[in-house]
Amino acid sequence: MTVSFVCRTESGVPPERLFDLARSVDLHLDSQKGSGERAVAGVTSGLIGHGQEVTWRARHFGLALTMTSRITHFDYPRSFVDEQVRGPFKSFRHIHGFAATAGGSIMTDQVEFTAPFGFLGRAAEKLVLRRYLQRLIRERGRFLAAASSRSGAL
Repeated sequence: MTVSFVCRTESGVPPERLFDLARSVDLHLDSQKGSGERAVAGVTSGLIGHGQEVTWRARHFGLALTMTSRITHFDYPRSFVDEQVRGPFKSFRHIHGFAATAGGSIMTDQVEFTAPFGFLGRAAEKLVLRRYLQRLIRERGRFLAAASSRSGAL
């Protein structure tokens, strides 16, 4: 069974700028310092684009985890999708959407995932993983919105 959730983040910059901030490997790493996340293969810095992959290594729940994601859809500056090609989930898909607003833009993060391990994975999805991932995505969105106002970001 696939679990999904949506997070929305408002920003005072145009969608084009927020789109690029969201696909910056460097800003992703800055936003995830708490987990010691590193980009260890593929695109390890700069902006990631269509068809490109990045392999992340991080510590979550006390476990060292490695996940490789590929950009499978790229529609600048409206949306892009990254999907796990190797990693801890049975499936993981993150749809990043961007739209103009009167004051700048809004970023919509839609995450869909399935944990491995059958019944045990479904229990982990409901008890821990959904809330944990929602918190990570919300924090990342707030980080990007704050970075959008700094001149040195990107």
